Amino acid sequence: MSRFVPLADSGTLPKWRRPKALLFLMAFAMPIAFSVWLALLNNFVVEAANFDGRDIGLLHAIREIPGFLAVGVIAVIMFMREQVLGLISLIMLGLATAVTAQFPELTGILILTFISSVGYHYYETVNQSLQLQWLTKAEAPQMLGWLLSAASCATFIVYFIIMVLWEPLSLTYNTVYMVGGGITAGVAVFAMLAYPQFEAPHPQLKTIVLRRRYWLYYALQFMAGARRQIFMVFAGFMMVEKFGFEVHELTALYLINLVVNILVAPVLGKVVARFGEQKALIFEYSGLVLVFLAYGGVYFLGWGLMVAAALYVIDHIFFGLALALKTYFQKIADPGDIAPTAAVAFTINHIAAVGLPLPLGLLWLVSPGAVFFLAAGMAAVSLTLALLIPRHPVPGYETRLAAILPTPAE
Repeated sequence: MSRFVPLADSGTLPKWRRPKALLFLMAFAMPIAFSVWLALLNNFVVEAANFDGRDIGLLHAIREIPGFLAVGVIAVIMFMREQVLGLISLIMLGLATAVTAQFPELTGILILTFISSVGYHYYETVNQSLQLQWLTKAEAPQMLGWLLSAASCATFIVYFIIMVLWEPLSLTYNTVYMVGGGITAGVAVFAMLAYPQFEAPHPQLKTIVLRRRYWLYYALQFMAGARRQIFMVFAGFMMVEKFGFEVHELTALYLINLVVNILVAPVLGKVVARFGEQKALIFEYSGLVLVFLAYGGVYFLGWGLMVAAALYVIDHIFFGLALALKTYFQKIADPGDIAPTAAVAFTINHIAAVGLPLPLGLLWLVSPGAVFFLAAGMAAVSLTLALLIPRHPVPGYETRLAAILPTPAE
């Protein structure tokens, strides 16, 4: 990847070597390793390392630390290009996943989890930055929808292969981890060799950027991280604890979600492009308020399994509209702020990931429904914030309050 190509000149390259093609390749490659790791994790740590509740809690706490420290990306891009960092992060994720089964004890699993999490979170931070730099404001909503669909497709393939071939081929943890991680690392190496380094027209700042005029974006990111933790930690746990879902049943629910995402994600991109970020986010947050209230109803009103499963799928659809948050920032950002602000926003998003699981877990012991009612309150806060997004946000008009308040000095 020694050749440098200005973004404006990338149209002269073959279609498979253009920036959009690289974004799709990375979007497809990352979920292969991550989905293999996630699909096998619970069974592997119990069978191989005799994990108990304390151990699995410790593992997930360690897994979230690199997300909280994603602001460190700013230091790395001072001496390494974002495109290179993104591909190296993919290699790190792939290799750590590949050797997971080689270290079947607590210390080894925790170390490899941390390494793979650094790869995952640094890739996600850089990838978001590259998407917003390489895609025009007009095409970003639709393309982000297609990229989400590509990632869902890769995850679906991984889950389907594991579900269908695990028993007939007597697959082992080591085999599946090696193949899944190896594919992701191999694709990243191929991308480093086959693609030139694309030069965006606006150099990125190499310092931490915290601007007052981005305050609404920061607040929405924080609330998104809080809601995501409740869904990630407790929605699936509800299906197992309350309804007794077995592994294959929960996997089937995951597969249904992925099929829906593959089909719906491009449509969500069109929705954002057609109606704008404000309406899309208002629709998302309004829907999430109702979904989380309905989750609470599963406990307080005795609603059954089919209602809970339907809510789980609908939940995923609404979360897909989060791409509107990316395009909102793209429209209000100074071009040179995209990379450092992506890192800062990722850290803000993960504050809740570090602080919420334990207290919410304690609340869950008292009243599981109350956890979801709290999530509904968080979605309502996000809805209130979304009302402040202008119909056509631009620098200097980042919020509706900008029309009545003086712009603060940076």
